[in-house]
Amino acid sequence: MVKLKGVCIGAGYFSQFHFEAWQRLENVDIVGVCDSTTEHTQTVIEKYGFKNAYSDVEKMFLNERPDFVDIITPPETHLELCQLAIKHNIHIICQKPLAPTLAESTEIAKLVETSAVRMMVHENFRFQPWHRELKKLLDRNTIGQKLHTINLRMRMGDGWQTDAYMNRQPYFREMERLLIYETGVHFIDVFQYLMGDIITVYAKLRTLNANIKGEDFAWVHFDFASQALGFLDANRYNENTTEDPRLTFGAVLIEGNEGSLRLYDDGKITVHPLGEPERLHKYTFQNQNFSGDCVFNTQSHFIKNLISGNPFETEVSSYLQNLKVLEKIYESNEKGIPLSVE
Repeated sequence: MVKLKGVCIGAGYFSQFHFEAWQRLENVDIVGVCDSTTEHTQTVIEKYGFKNAYSDVEKMFLNERPDFVDIITPPETHLELCQLAIKHNIHIICQKPLAPTLAESTEIAKLVETSAVRMMVHENFRFQPWHRELKKLLDRNTIGQKLHTINLRMRMGDGWQTDAYMNRQPYFREMERLLIYETGVHFIDVFQYLMGDIITVYAKLRTLNANIKGEDFAWVHFDFASQALGFLDANRYNENTTEDPRLTFGAVLIEGNEGSLRLYDDGKITVHPLGEPERLHKYTFQNQNFSGDCVFNTQSHFIKNLISGNPFETEVSSYLQNLKVLEKIYESNEKGIPLSVE
């Protein structure tokens, strides 16, 4: 069995899900973790059984000579860290948001393209088990060969409080762009994964909680190249009645010429053929780590394809299309008109 040496940069809130998933991958050995606080990093390596703690990224690269690096830091650090990884010929998996701007994200992609380094964006929502299952059903033409619409409704209920986000990700409060930039980009990727290329968007964004800077509400209409239509109805302010709104992050309805697929907030999927009763679609998933173990699934995909040489589903070059859609959403909201995605 090929075993790859990996290092991680960043030990903030979400890194716990990365660390736990790496721990379970038998063909991965995490030999170093780097964060600005050495004491915290030492605690991390002791908890997860990793090897060495660092506060200097380049020192870690030079000492450990890893096969890959997992970048789990804020987006404004990603360009510099990717440049450093490329300098040392280290393959990259990097959390989203990829960078603060499309221009910076494009620069990262160009640097990778002109190097021997491979890079995958850690875009884990498409690796949630229910979205993989929906994709299988669509590929089998379960609801017909012509898809009409996709609708996704998200209500997180974690953003209405005066001290919203303080207990988990307090930096959310200061972000000028929040819902679409931080969470909505997941759904952009899922929509294109399930339905194909998005060619037009029309967006209305709002800030419902006066105690934060960025938008926490979005209504976005999508046109797909296939002539199907999509709609994202999302906010972090109002609450969901499900036990765990952070399981699926939303309910989905997909309609085609022979029926409908529904994803419920608890992960249940149903098939509703035209003229017949709705029926439960049986599949299984593990409710562990984060959102159906999607972090483990994402990292497994990265390692499998890094070893085989096959393309990543979220190669940094192809992921730029999601970011072009994202930018057009914000521009559409500002201008109040539908906009084409080039």
